[in-house]
Amino acid sequence: MSASYPTPQFRRTALAPGILGALVLLAGIALIGSDAFTFVRFGVCILALIVSVFAWQAKMWWWIIGLGPIALLWNPVFPVELDDNAWLTVQYIAALVFIAAAILIKIRNPEDRNRR
Repeated sequence: MSASYPTPQFRRTALAPGILGALVLLAGIALIGSDAFTFVRFGVCILALIVSVFAWQAKMWWWIIGLGPIALLWNPVFPVELDDNAWLTVQYIAALVFIAAAILIKIRNPEDRNRR
């Protein structure tokens, strides 16, 4: 019975961490300039590295060009100090990169029953 249903041709493995990264960035706008922004840095840095791994696995390594600087800029171990307006700008840009990566990074489904 389950063999009659089609399977998706691609898997979007970076969809969940990409959207979550964008949400953390947009929610973190309220925390810019406070000590709690460190938690935003941790979340964004880790999620950028996770999406980078999915991009590498999908053989779409060019996404690392956009995700690598995000991981470095939001790195909480060696923090980069920017003024509040600059943080606001890069928060929005990074959210767009996360959303684009989430939508465009895809891997061919090995269990695709539609392939002949």
